[in-house]
Amino acid sequence: MKTLDLKKDLKAYYNPSAKTVSYIEVPRFQFLMVEDSIEPGKEPGNSPLYQQTMEAIYGAAYTLKFMLKLCEKDPFDYPVMPLEGLWTVRDGKFDLKVKDNWDFTSMILTPDQVTRDDFTAAVEELKRKKGDKPGFSRLRLETFEEGPCVQVMHIGPYANELETLERMWAFMEKNGYQDRVGQGGKHHEIYLGDPRRAAPEKLKTILRHPVARKQ
Repeated sequence: MKTLDLKKDLKAYYNPSAKTVSYIEVPRFQFLMVEDSIEPGKEPGNSPLYQQTMEAIYGAAYTLKFMLKLCEKDPFDYPVMPLEGLWTVRDGKFDLKVKDNWDFTSMILTPDQVTRDDFTAAVEELKRKKGDKPGFSRLRLETFEEGPCVQVMHIGPYANELETLERMWAFMEKNGYQDRVGQGGKHHEIYLGDPRRAAPEKLKTILRHPVARKQ
């Protein structure tokens, strides 16, 4: 059985330095995706819609992995990749302390070898095992090409991301880039730690912003 070493092959995209901000060209990848919004008065940690999304996307990711590993014809194995989030605000007023105006796309990268038929079969299997839960109908398999980006590893609580973002903005200014978040681009987080288990000061989150050359 073939095993895909995605974490090694995609190291540049999923293991950047925490000390140095870097520029990277992110090609087209394939993802499981779910889109929704944080409800008024809620935040990701207590949002029912966000919890539905987590159940759906992780359920689909692991169902797909084991279905392809156990299939009779050309089975292959691969690691389930980290959860990612594209974030934007509905009213244009971004504040890390105000979270109930956030829209999100949750994503998990899947190998290019995964087909739409594989995805459909995995979702049907997930529904058979868990029932037709609300988040399952929002699942989709899509490609996403982020292009030119600036990224860095943020270590610490999500609430302290502004300090790391300021380093990213300083790098952009020094190197002649313009941040495209809010101008067709979205704030991108890749979660390498579990906030339910890791101490806040040890959480690892890749922060990535799409950029363009200043005119």
